[in-house]
Amino acid sequence: MSLGKSIRIYLKEGSVTGIKFAELVNNTIQALSCPRTKVSDLNNHFSIAINTQGVYFLIGYKEDTLKPMVYIGEAENVWDRLKNHDLNKDFWNEVILFTSKDENLTKSHIKYLESRLIQIAKETERYNLKNANNPNLNALPLPDRDAMEEFLLNIRLLTGTLGHKFLENPISIKSISDINITKSKDVHSDIMVNTSEELELTLSISNILAKAIQTNEGLVVLEGSMATKNPTKNYGYGSLRDSLISENIIIDKGNGYLYFSKNHLFSSPSAAAAVIVGYSINGRNVWKNEEGKSIKEIEKNELN
Repeated sequence: MSLGKSIRIYLKEGSVTGIKFAELVNNTIQALSCPRTKVSDLNNHFSIAINTQGVYFLIGYKEDTLKPMVYIGEAENVWDRLKNHDLNKDFWNEVILFTSKDENLTKSHIKYLESRLIQIAKETERYNLKNANNPNLNALPLPDRDAMEEFLLNIRLLTGTLGHKFLENPISIKSISDINITKSKDVHSDIMVNTSEELELTLSISNILAKAIQTNEGLVVLEGSMATKNPTKNYGYGSLRDSLISENIIIDKGNGYLYFSKNHLFSSPSAAAAVIVGYSINGRNVWKNEEGKSIKEIEKNELN
């Protein structure tokens, strides 16, 4: 059984676009989210929270595609490192940093956290990762390692609450291994497990077979799912389809069909279905569970 969490968020300027201080109730972890334009205010109002050991995320967007990017770092004094990045790194416009109220984080701890966070961000593939290298994972005594893994879970929770999900795997490991059409790479990371219930679905139209999982965020089409090679011209999701092909998320294997090379999250069942079949279609009617019931029918039964 999953237990609920209580998070306290303080908005310094009374605005969601300003500095935010977040903490888990009855926990030592603390987080600060700050736009770049307000960085100079951090040391004036939160000096105790930032002049200590911690990890941080610099978040921005690629200028040509506006796709989100993140740089993950650690520092024995987060404030000093942040001042350096303000002078020498251009891409970012927001920072989220994590420290501990009891100041028990050591250099070994934050190096471990940095390595694991980079690993997780690479595996989720939600944001482009700006880190050039993946630091080696520090060896920690078992009690310390378990404590840092719990700290990671809390970082993931607070980061998502503050508006960024690059540490969230779109679907659970169990679901990938159970129903993926082609065998996915093994992902060994407890932090990526999504414990929410997820609906396994299939789309089968005109010899095209695709499998997906419905989540709280939308629909994840699984690696190995098929897509038509001949879409209708000028339909609503043509640009999205072209973008996925250009990024090699959808590839041509030369046998008359296209295939998903990796799992991909769509915002809705209809967007996923339209990209696959090549024309506008109501995805709530064509994605079905193993009993042949559509999403629309399933939701109607649940409401009744």
